[in-house]
Amino acid sequence: MKTVLITGASGGIGAAIATQLSQAGYAVALTYNKNKENAEKLCTRLNNAQAFHCDISSFASVEKLYSDVINAFGHIDAVVNNAGAAFTGLVQDMTEAEIISLVNTDLNGVIYSTKFAADHMVKNHTGVIVNISSIWGVVGASCEAVYSAAKGGVITFTKAMAKELGYSGIRVNCVSPGVIKTPMLDCYSADDLQALADETPLGRIGTPQDVAKTVKFLISDDAAFITGQNLVVDGGISL
Repeated sequence: MKTVLITGASGGIGAAIATQLSQAGYAVALTYNKNKENAEKLCTRLNNAQAFHCDISSFASVEKLYSDVINAFGHIDAVVNNAGAAFTGLVQDMTEAEIISLVNTDLNGVIYSTKFAADHMVKNHTGVIVNISSIWGVVGASCEAVYSAAKGGVITFTKAMAKELGYSGIRVNCVSPGVIKTPMLDCYSADDLQALADETPLGRIGTPQDVAKTVKFLISDDAAFITGQNLVVDGGISL
C-alpha cells in the first residue's frame, strides 16, 4: 500500500485531500499543529490513517515528522504540502514577527518538507510531490501582499524542483485554488460570498473536494507525464 503524507490536514482542504486519497487506497499520514482533536477524529473516519504533530515553519519539527512517518509506515510515496496560514492587511501595518511567521509557514514550510521528501524519494527513484499555492500567488492580491509573495514563491519553487528531481523519477506539481468554501471564509457575509460567486465564470464558490480531486489526479498514474505545472482550480475567477 502506498503512503501519502499530507501537511495541514486537520480541516478544510487538507481533510478533503486526506479523505479522497484514503478512498483511493492510500495509507495516510496527516499533520496538525494545533488542531489535534480534529486530526484524530479524521483518522477515525479513514482507513490506515495516523496523525502527527508538526510545526511546518520549524526545520527541526519537519525533520522529526519525516522520521516519525517513515518509522510508522516504512516509506513515503507521495507528499501534499498543504499547510499554510493567511493574513489580511496592509504591508505597512504588519509587524516583523507577522511577516516572518507568514513566510516561514507558507513558503519555508514547503521548502523544508520538500527537502526531506526528496531525501527519502531520491533513494527510491520514485515519488510525487504536490504543493498547494493560491491564485494570489499567480496574480497577487491587495491586502494580502506577503501571502501572495510566499505563494508565488511556492509556484516557482515547484517548477525548479521539478527540474531538479525529474531525473530521479520524482514528479513535482502545484495546485492553486481560488475562492474555496472553508472556515477561512467565515468572516465574509452571505452577500459577500454571493458577490464572489457572481464574479466567478462558473457561477459558484469552489469546494474543498474540487481541490482534493485535482490533487488526487496529479498524484495518480494518470498524470505520469505531468511535472512542473501549476494547475489553477478557481472556476475562472482569475481570468
